[in-house]
Amino acid sequence: MLTIDQLVEEFDFKVLAGQAGLGRLVTDFSLKRPSAELVGYLTYLPPQRIQVYGRTELGLLQQLADEIRYDNLSKVMVPEVPCIIVTRGLPIPPEFIQLAEERSIPLLLTQRSTTQLYYLLIHFLANRLAPSTLIHGVLVDVYGMGVLITGDSGIGKSETALELIRSGHLLVADDAVEVHRVDEENLRGRAPQTIRHLLEVRGLGILDVTQLFGAGAVREEQELHLLVKLEEWEEGKYYDRLGLDSPQTSTILGISVPIVTIPVRPGRHLASIIEVAVMQHRLRSAKL
Repeated sequence: MLTIDQLVEEFDFKVLAGQAGLGRLVTDFSLKRPSAELVGYLTYLPPQRIQVYGRTELGLLQQLADEIRYDNLSKVMVPEVPCIIVTRGLPIPPEFIQLAEERSIPLLLTQRSTTQLYYLLIHFLANRLAPSTLIHGVLVDVYGMGVLITGDSGIGKSETALELIRSGHLLVADDAVEVHRVDEENLRGRAPQTIRHLLEVRGLGILDVTQLFGAGAVREEQELHLLVKLEEWEEGKYYDRLGLDSPQTSTILGISVPIVTIPVRPGRHLASIIEVAVMQHRLRSAKL
């Protein structure tokens, strides 16, 4: 859940009017720059989106006669709009302030350019509003691909991640991984703030990876490309030995992710096996 006052704090917006609406919820990570709507074409106006006004939009409004400007703007600044953001610190037409106060729509001002704000705000909203789930496992960046290592407690997930970090790969999250669905095809994972950059290894305790290996040994978040499930070796159980079986998948938040099951037994170097699994996955993906 995200409210406008949280957005104001995150981006240091200046509140010019509509303070009564700062508790409104943001439900859509898309933004709207009204253009045709300002001259009366309202067919495709999504009222639940944050509206952003820069030089182009304000310039278009200034070309309208006073009575037409207010009437058109009143049809665009409908009460359902979460907030209005004006960029570049541009002068605010009085109609904005009047309508914002009447309809309790927070009117916000930023010194950022419209392009910069769009990039930062969409990225922030996509992460905060995306469907998410918490998965027990370890997320590492191996050769630039996000690998989520799962398995029963004590199977060796963190120890395997430690070996991967020592080989030059990057830690994203240990123990608890926040996985977010950012669009129809992609998932991204990160660590909860309280355990970011930390790795728990039995016998050694909780390790700060940045202190041991440097800031370059971690990533804040990473797209999820491959699941690796570690499980105890079972005598007599079938395991693919020839690589002829069809690739398996697992579904997270409605998205299918390739999964590789690796049986664990003494003498197996799991970090090296995972490195090869990533290379094999990359090769298969390139052939599709």
